[in-house]
Amino acid sequence: MSRRQNELEPFGGRADPAVSLGGVVVALVGRSVRFPWTTVLLSLLVTAAALWLLVTRFALDSNVTRLFPQDLPWRLAERQMEQAFPQRQDLILVVLDRTTPSEADRDAEALAEALRARPQLFRTVRRPDAGAFWRQHGLLFLETGEVRAVTERLVEAQPWLGTVAADPSLRGFAGLLRLMGEGMQRGETPPERVRPILEATEAAARAALEGRVAPPDWQGLMTGRAPAPLELRRLILVQPALDYGQLSSGADATAVIRGEAARLGIGPIRLTGPVPMADEEFATVADGAVESTVVSFVLVGLLLWKALRSFRLIWPLLTLVVLGLIWTGGFGILAVGRFNPLSIAFAVLFIGIGVDFGIQYAVQYRAERARAGGTSDALRAAARTAGPGMTLAALAVASSFFAFMPTDYKGVAELGLIAGVGMLIGWWLAMTLLPALILLARPRDEAREVGYPMLGPVDEFLSRYARAVAVLGGIVALGCIIALSQLRFDTNPINLRDPGAESVATWRDLARDKDTNPNTLDVLTPGPEAAAALAARLGALREVARTTTLTDFVPADQEAKLALIEDAAMLLGPTLVPGTEAPPTDAQSAAALRRAGVALGGSVGEALRALAAGTEAQRATFAQAILPGLADILGKVRDMLAAKPVTLESLPEDLRADWLTADGRARVEVAPASLPGDETEQLRRFARAVQTVAPGAVGLATSSLESSATIEWAFVQSGILAVVLVMVLLWLALRSVRLSLLAVAPLALAGLLTLAHCALLGPDLNLANIIALPLLFGQGVAYDIYFVAAWKQGRRDLLASPLNRAVIYSAITNAAAFGALALSPHPGTASMGVVLSMSLVYSLLCVMLVLPPLLKLFASRS
Repeated sequence: MSRRQNELEPFGGRADPAVSLGGVVVALVGRSVRFPWTTVLLSLLVTAAALWLLVTRFALDSNVTRLFPQDLPWRLAERQMEQAFPQRQDLILVVLDRTTPSEADRDAEALAEALRARPQLFRTVRRPDAGAFWRQHGLLFLETGEVRAVTERLVEAQPWLGTVAADPSLRGFAGLLRLMGEGMQRGETPPERVRPILEATEAAARAALEGRVAPPDWQGLMTGRAPAPLELRRLILVQPALDYGQLSSGADATAVIRGEAARLGIGPIRLTGPVPMADEEFATVADGAVESTVVSFVLVGLLLWKALRSFRLIWPLLTLVVLGLIWTGGFGILAVGRFNPLSIAFAVLFIGIGVDFGIQYAVQYRAERARAGGTSDALRAAARTAGPGMTLAALAVASSFFAFMPTDYKGVAELGLIAGVGMLIGWWLAMTLLPALILLARPRDEAREVGYPMLGPVDEFLSRYARAVAVLGGIVALGCIIALSQLRFDTNPINLRDPGAESVATWRDLARDKDTNPNTLDVLTPGPEAAAALAARLGALREVARTTTLTDFVPADQEAKLALIEDAAMLLGPTLVPGTEAPPTDAQSAAALRRAGVALGGSVGEALRALAAGTEAQRATFAQAILPGLADILGKVRDMLAAKPVTLESLPEDLRADWLTADGRARVEVAPASLPGDETEQLRRFARAVQTVAPGAVGLATSSLESSATIEWAFVQSGILAVVLVMVLLWLALRSVRLSLLAVAPLALAGLLTLAHCALLGPDLNLANIIALPLLFGQGVAYDIYFVAAWKQGRRDLLASPLNRAVIYSAITNAAAFGALALSPHPGTASMGVVLSMSLVYSLLCVMLVLPPLLKLFASRS
């Protein structure tokens, strides 16, 4: 049968459009073989221009909010909140946990002051739990019974506070201890009343003898209760100047924060918030990318060796990959300007998929070389044989990527444009540069058939039992559809990050308490009255743990509380006046400690006498443990006894600015309740419940919910559009609805198998690995097209053919390239690598075992 007859018969005498399309490939390869050096030179010139673009104009925009159009309803609500309260955006949250409140205050204030001295790097540095207002009025925010207990305790401590206030030195403190000892000797001071102070003093003294600083908890000793965990924690809100041109936009700021803490001897500190979490995520992705890229190239190189068995074929193919990456990167700069965290993934996609066309052509060349003999003739013959399928596959894969472009998910829309053009670049280089390089490389003759003759019996089996295999495929598809009821979609972006990262672990630690939970939602209202009314409605929801508005900073029952404070101030005020006595010498301090030790006796007295007999450095260490906290508690007592009535108008301006805009709009903050279910489900229920009352609520929970919906709809849109585009393309090329449907049927089964695997065995679908589904379609349809094109050309031993060798090694190479992503320390990237590799395996199995029987049963016969 002549080649012309072979082209006409499947179409009733009409020319085969697919073969006509492949004629373009034959012409391109023919010209490249005729003028190899010219082809190489022109390719290098284009490469130089693209490389110049990459070197001089490469830019990265790591601002993830720009991955979505800014006019989406939920983004408009977020932007409105950002504009109303700009000081609350892009924050680094510094968390300090200490053993005493006084130590926590000192460290937090020292670090905050150091950061405020760097205004060029930090726009704002605030301590929401500190400041003159809280020192003076903090007591008013306790319950009335607690205020009574604290003031009574302070009145009881009047003699001791007065003694230390008159002489706030080690000598004065030792004098206080001596008075306690003498009072117990006379029976005037009950031992149980002073036991906590003496025990804390003994611990500090023995630590000082060992060279350690062990400050007592003076606040707990004064109030008579142990501090709550939140009283030992201090928060600093830092708003850095971000550089979105870096992958980690806040890296400079976090480095300075840690550096200042180290310089001041403050530690440990923990950093969390949107900026550190994004930085750590990008850093984790970048670290994993280096390892994954190295592993990917090694695996691809080994598999190329297995597929091609010749270094003279492998180096042209690797050259194609490198030049294709450069060309695609250059196009990306011209097309979108700045790459985003998703569009930069074009490199991985090109390595994984773009190399497919080169593998198809190189393997077919080996087959033709074994038959035709000469290099030039084999290159042209490979173009005639593989050209139609390769061209159709390239257009189909590019179309599946281009289907992302009309969606609202800007991140993958730009990725779709760049990757789609990258596929066409990969095809172009495979049809021009690769033949020229193979010709110049002068590979050896092929000694044997490069297909898999041993798979001939499998071809026969699938042909003989085609109906049974098709029925079995239908049963498997039905089982997969049933399993889809167990499929889960994780919309929580926190789960895509390394759970061991400091920012993520700290974020979850804060989320355990309703008062520090960062997973809050904010609602903008017309004013304070509207905010209070909305807060009441939201507070009634089961999914809400607390609501906060500006009015919550006006304490309740102030009259009774202020009366208690005023009574205490009348008794304590005169005794808290600082003394004017000169600071003691070390000898005076030692003598005072010795007298205190004698008066107290017991183990406390023994520790104090040892300290008096010790070195000056030991006494200085003891003073460092005792005096700062004591001075701080005295200052706090003076301030709290000066409390005044608090009104909305008297609240500090920086506090009001966090809750009230200049034009009078008020913010409501809503924290989630702890409910049954995992974190993702809790946040989803919380967001939906709040949105039923306040549709304009914004925050992590709603942004996760809305962005996930945007992403899901983008993939639905792109999936439908990709199917339509590919089906139209297949029909135009094949002129047969039946063949077009057959080309995508195994792909549908592979998709069901992938989803069923995720549903039954994991991993859950998430915002990262969902990209595997359109990639499965784009890559899988290429394999199907290769088989359909070969079938149309009259080949029935599909599994035994060189084509199958190319498809197998293409799939394995792609799976290896993507599978290397599974080594990434970033959970989202790792899950994407797992799902991509798994989907490619299922795609390969379906195209090899299901498509041939379907073609036997339903395709037109030659």
